Amino acid sequence: MSASELFDVVDEHDNVTDVRQRSDVHRLGLRHRAAHIFLFRPDGRLLIHRRADNKEEFPSVWTSSASGHVSSGESYDVSAERELEEELGVRAPLTFLLKVDACPDTCNEFTKLYTAVSEDDVSPDPEEISAIAWVTPDQLRQRMQQPANFSPAFLLLYERYCQRVP
Repeated sequence: MSASELFDVVDEHDNVTDVRQRSDVHRLGLRHRAAHIFLFRPDGRLLIHRRADNKEEFPSVWTSSASGHVSSGESYDVSAERELEEELGVRAPLTFLLKVDACPDTCNEFTKLYTAVSEDDVSPDPEEISAIAWVTPDQLRQRMQQPANFSPAFLLLYERYCQRVP
């Protein structure tokens, strides 16, 4: 990702108000957009990944299967499809599940969460991902007993996911 990548800056209602460079958006803490994907196996296991050590935000912690910023002029849906393919090499039908308002836990990102189910092999992008794990809900709850090992956005999204999907 380039610091000169362009993001839509949005207001408190997720309406575009400006277009700025990635570096400005992050440095100034401006509201912007992201998409996260929870990729499941048919048996219910969720893929989580450990962010690469060189990541700008939250290096070396576990997070959603795939995620990324929505580029300027791009829709959440297109961003989610792009991120799933770029980060994991997977193409799968996505289902929109929920939206979280921009807040400190999401680094000021309005975030849409999508789910997908696939048996395809994954090819993690080593620039983004240092490890993956397919976990059952019980295994994930066990790991989450150490919340510092996870990104705040993932913890928030998984909590909201569990409220929506019993």
